[in-house]
Amino acid sequence: MIITDVLCHVLLDPGADAKSTSSALDDLVVEIHTDTGLIGIGETDTNPWVARAFIETAGTHTMGLGLKEMLIGADPMDTEGIWERLYVGSAMSGRRGAGICAIGAIDIALWDIKGKATGKPCWQLLGDAAHNAITPYASLQPEGHDVTSYTKSLQDWLVTAKKIGFTAAKLEVTPFGPYAHQQLRGDDDTIYAIVAACRDTIGDDFTLMVDVQYAWSDARRALRTLKRMEHLNLFFIETPLWVDDLDGYAYLHDHLDIPIAVGEWQNTRFEFADLMDRGKIDVAQPDVGRVGGLTEAMKVCRMAADRDRLIVPHCWKTAIGIAASVHMAAVTPHCPFVEFLPANLCDSMLRKRLVTEDLPMIDGRIPLPTAPGLGLELDRDALAEFRDTQN
Repeated sequence: MIITDVLCHVLLDPGADAKSTSSALDDLVVEIHTDTGLIGIGETDTNPWVARAFIETAGTHTMGLGLKEMLIGADPMDTEGIWERLYVGSAMSGRRGAGICAIGAIDIALWDIKGKATGKPCWQLLGDAAHNAITPYASLQPEGHDVTSYTKSLQDWLVTAKKIGFTAAKLEVTPFGPYAHQQLRGDDDTIYAIVAACRDTIGDDFTLMVDVQYAWSDARRALRTLKRMEHLNLFFIETPLWVDDLDGYAYLHDHLDIPIAVGEWQNTRFEFADLMDRGKIDVAQPDVGRVGGLTEAMKVCRMAADRDRLIVPHCWKTAIGIAASVHMAAVTPHCPFVEFLPANLCDSMLRKRLVTEDLPMIDGRIPLPTAPGLGLELDRDALAEFRDTQN
């Protein structure tokens, strides 16, 4: 079996708000075709036009090749060998950033082919089952143009998530910083007040996580507010500081009793080594598409195990990314949750319609997939409807 073609689909939610900070409103879906008729699908969470160019553009020398030209004629079953070839062959223009994200989409598609070719779900090819089922947490980022309406929206969504069957949820609470919500403006006290109100609403028997999305530029300032939140029994606090402030993360680790989670933007195991060893983070959050695909994500999982860290993958995308996270989690004993953007608690039409059938959630858990590959099929009508035809 050989690879015969690589197709890139840049997709846009027709109702996307350019002022929104939600990457679930666009997507790059990669299809890899083979001479046997098998097709694998993957996606990545980055600028889709940049990633598409990285895949399709031809190179001019052996260390700056395009990804597609390296894939044509290759054996799709050789996931490890292909990953290394793509990484080295594109190193002068890639190595990090959008280049690794593009490799991530390709790698997910290759594992999908590998599963379909062997008749096995991807997780069975990755290792032995570590869980009977996977526990998702509801990832919640509602709208609100002032603190009162935003808090009420989060509280309502928490209650709905619990009714649906979720036993855990993450609050996106960002009244300032680079991810500040559209009209929401506040200060350190605002963050505390929103989180405290949500804990009061949902009770102590529900697992609660908080993402402040790089809100603070100073670890000591962050610590003052986070210390106040220790009694709220948070499973973790996500990205309190800028992604490159490794010394700041180490400082928070040494002075705070809330576990710290980081990793949504990290590319490759090498950046995760920095996070865990120098930054001392407690929870590593590889995004399967961004880190370099399942091949690289599994390396990060093994690194975390060696360092007694948890894995809780990031995934703010569609059912494709969620499925990749579930397959990874299935064989990772130190992965207690996967991020799950509920289709009925978000405004992304891509999340709602891109595949014909989502992985099911039963009694708050996702059963281990049994279908070959990722276990998903693209909705071709949705793919055509959401395809960007202008660029």
